Amino acid sequence: MTAVNIEILINVWQRLLTDPRKSWVLFEHGTCVVLTAPVGELAEQATEIVKKFGPAQAGSSAGDFGVIDLKDTEGWVVTGYHNDVLTYVGPDEPMDESEITVGLFGRSKRHRDGTELHVVHVEDNRGSADPA
Repeated sequence: MTAVNIEILINVWQRLLTDPRKSWVLFEHGTCVVLTAPVGELAEQATEIVKKFGPAQAGSSAGDFGVIDLKDTEGWVVTGYHNDVLTYVGPDEPMDESEITVGLFGRSKRHRDGTELHVVHVEDNRGSADPA
């Protein structure tokens, strides 16, 4: 993946994840792990989550997916069986825009991220929340 594509992915996730208190980690193929309880090294924490919940296994809950058609950004977010593991599919990626095609394409990207485990960006927002 090129640096331009990585920058586009980072920009997309920054627009989609608008809660300034959420920390997240982006993997090479567009999978984002939102860390609801970030502790320690965020890339390590996210890698453990995507290693467990990223690989697709047809016929099991690991093969399940949902497709969210984005309103403010072109493309889709494909969900899996972990609520905080999300994969972005750009408008130019799938062969057609049917929900099944987009979902299978996103699931394959999540599978690659869950097996290759290549972190490309960490958004650490642990210190940005206003104190209570």
